[in-house]
Amino acid sequence: MTKNGEYRFIKACRGEPVDATPVWFMRQAGRYMKEYRDLKEKYSFLEMCKTPELATEVTLQPLDVLGVDAAIIFADILLPLEPMGTGLEFSAGDGPVIPKPVRNAKDVEALRPVDAEAQLGYVGDAIRMVRGEIEGKLPLIGFCGAPFTLCSYMMEGGKSKDFTITKLMMSEEPETWKKLMDKVCLVLIDYLKMQARAGAQALQVFDSWVGCLSPGDYQQHILPYTKRVIDGVKDCGVPVINFSTGTSSMLGSISQAGGDVVGFDWRIFLDEAWDIIGNDTPIQGNLDPCILFAPIPTIREKVHDVLKRAGGRKGHIFNLGHGILQKTPVDHVKAVVDMVHEYQHEQ
Repeated sequence: MTKNGEYRFIKACRGEPVDATPVWFMRQAGRYMKEYRDLKEKYSFLEMCKTPELATEVTLQPLDVLGVDAAIIFADILLPLEPMGTGLEFSAGDGPVIPKPVRNAKDVEALRPVDAEAQLGYVGDAIRMVRGEIEGKLPLIGFCGAPFTLCSYMMEGGKSKDFTITKLMMSEEPETWKKLMDKVCLVLIDYLKMQARAGAQALQVFDSWVGCLSPGDYQQHILPYTKRVIDGVKDCGVPVINFSTGTSSMLGSISQAGGDVVGFDWRIFLDEAWDIIGNDTPIQGNLDPCILFAPIPTIREKVHDVLKRAGGRKGHIFNLGHGILQKTPVDHVKAVVDMVHEYQHEQ
């Protein structure tokens, strides 16, 4: 049986030498794969998330097809919102809708504490099932949404273009904002710890929307809480990836929030980001997901550019700057994995 430390992905998270750059993808299990779409015709998105057998099946779907170096549990960052009392629905296009958005101090007060083991235990069950299937072959990543991203969905009632409601509470009602973030941090720490106990061998914190903020607002209103969540799971003994998008102008602050690995998007050259974050910190990224629609020679050129910028330094995990897009050709995703794994042999 392979020990955690011997997995290529885990070794890179620790900044240790590897035989080839590890690669995995956000949303590597999803709508771009026929197997997923076939299941989606029979079950709703939430049914798949809440049924451990189905979540396991979806998690496993891309692994042999792609040849990636890690699995990530099939779930959604918004699952904790339902037991907190806001409700959670997904529209026909898989867009999230929060039926009872949080808009004021009274709404924040009404949010319920969550027992992750009891109320989100289906995620833990799926993690245990997946571990049973891939033990000794690949490590498994668990995850949650970061405090800001979770709160932005909770307050805006779904996706938002300008995050006006969220930003106004942050600036005009700082005490209410603090109470909201305190509650959310407790839930997220418990949720991540539950995933680690169930067998997740790494954890990723997704801050998908925090790039909408100014660097000053991030430092004042967000950094302390993201740091609290990351610090809160240090005793789990698994690497934590701090991932955000749209944050090229504040990667220094992002890295201050912690994480064994810092992940970022394609809006900055990888080597420039590494210079900001510090060469001793492992990093994850950072190909534009849209490139995967391009012809193979173009994809190879872009993949090689990322790898050249990494320069063979320890602690690089290849990934996209965000999730795989719907209708991405599966053979192009597979080609990227092969290009990354074979790269050092082409030098």
